[in-house]
Formats: sequence, structure tokens, C-alpha cells
Amino acid sequence: MKKVKFNLFLFSVLLSSLSLLALVDVKAQQFEFGGGLGVATYSGDIVRRLDKGNLGAQGMLFGRRNFDNVWSLRLGLTYGRLSAADSINPIDAMAEFRDAYFKGNLFEVSAVMEYHFLDYLHPQSAHRFSPYGFFGLGFSYFNGSGAFGFDPSNPDRGGYSLATPVIPFGIGVKYKLNNNWGLALEMGFRATFSDLIDRIDSQARFSRNDDGQVDPLEQIRFTYYGNPSDRDWYYFLGLTVSYSITTVKCYAY
Repeated sequence: MKKVKFNLFLFSVLLSSLSLLALVDVKAQQFEFGGGLGVATYSGDIVRRLDKGNLGAQGMLFGRRNFDNVWSLRLGLTYGRLSAADSINPIDAMAEFRDAYFKGNLFEVSAVMEYHFLDYLHPQSAHRFSPYGFFGLGFSYFNGSGAFGFDPSNPDRGGYSLATPVIPFGIGVKYKLNNNWGLALEMGFRATFSDLIDRIDSQARFSRNDDGQVDPLEQIRFTYYGNPSDRDWYYFLGLTVSYSITTVKCYAY
């Protein structure tokens, strides 16, 4: 619990610092506000790769400050619905027998820097679009439920929640509809610092009989592990629309 509070404090300091930075010299900058919709998915101990069978809804709201025609700072709030189940596409025979699943809602706050590869924001630019990449820091909170189908007596069944710092990064392409409105298609990756979004970690568990004992042969049959060498990831793919407000710089004489 202390670790979660410390992580929240660190991210609050980071977000406050970036927000104050965004307010400096506001008269000379362009600001954008917008939102978007898309899909979310996850990879971990149930799903090892991107799988279209585990897609959920995703939505976001954001504010962006364009420092110049190349760099931008974006502060965002994102929601995603994550789920996965061994029954959909099991990774091996043990996973098929394990029959684990989870589902829940994820909320994320993030601050990322965007780099545009083409100078599409300039009024005289020959381009109305630009590919871009982004990288930053974030914090997410997940609230869900999960279970392991082979063991109805598992005390871990039911609801759970967790919070973790994340590293958001990704790519996309932006298109300028006119001087105020813009569209963007973006694929985002989130590296988390948790292995428990899917509620499976590297701890071994066993199915027990009515006396609470575990048969030695059953230890082999009913044991399941998560991968202790990696962490869970989640991903967003979405389309956003934004409205820009261009301010005029005032010069002092």
C-alpha cells in the first residue's frame, strides 16, 4: 500500500510540473483539446500476443500544447475495457485446463511528448498530414474480476484492483482538416510495472480436496504459473478528433 501511495505521489509531482510548464509563455503557443474512441487489448500470462478475440472499448480525453511545428506535449485521461480468457485461444494444454479469465475497467492518466516527422502545422506547409511518435509517463488503475475455472474453491476468485505506473509510447498519423480541426489515428503501447492485471503471477497454486490436502500427483496436474520474467502490457488503437486554439504573441516595446 505504501508503494502505491508513493507511486501516486511521484506521478502527481510529475503531472503538476508538466502542467506548470504548459502554462509558461501561453501567448505564443497553440493549444488543442479533443477526444477519441477505439479499442483496447492486453498481453500477459493468458494472451502472449495481440489477439483480436480479446478486444474491448476504449475512449480518451486530452489537452495538447504545440511548442512548435515539431514538438507537442499531451496530457490525457483514458478509459479501457480489458479482458482475456484461456477458453478463447489457450496458449498451451496447461492454459486450456487452467481455464483462467479476467475482465475489468482501466483508467489511465498520462503525459507524453509527441514528435512530428513533417511540418504539417505551418500555414504554408505543403503537407496536411504527418506521421508522429510519442513517449512519456503515466499511471493506471485497474478494477476487475477474475477466476480459475478448474478450482471453484480458489480463494482468489472475485473482484480485485491494482494501480501501477506505466510507460506509454507509440506511433500515429495526424491529418489537418482545416486551421482548427484535426484527426489522428494512433496505436499506443503501455508497459506496466505489474504482473497482476490478469491476476496470474509466478506463484504456484494447487487444487485441494475436502480435507484441504493436496495429492502429490495433483500438484503436477493442477499447478499453474505466470511468467516471472515479464510484466503485463496493454494497448490502445483509436481515432481522435481535436480542436485547436491559436494564440497571438504580444510583443513589448
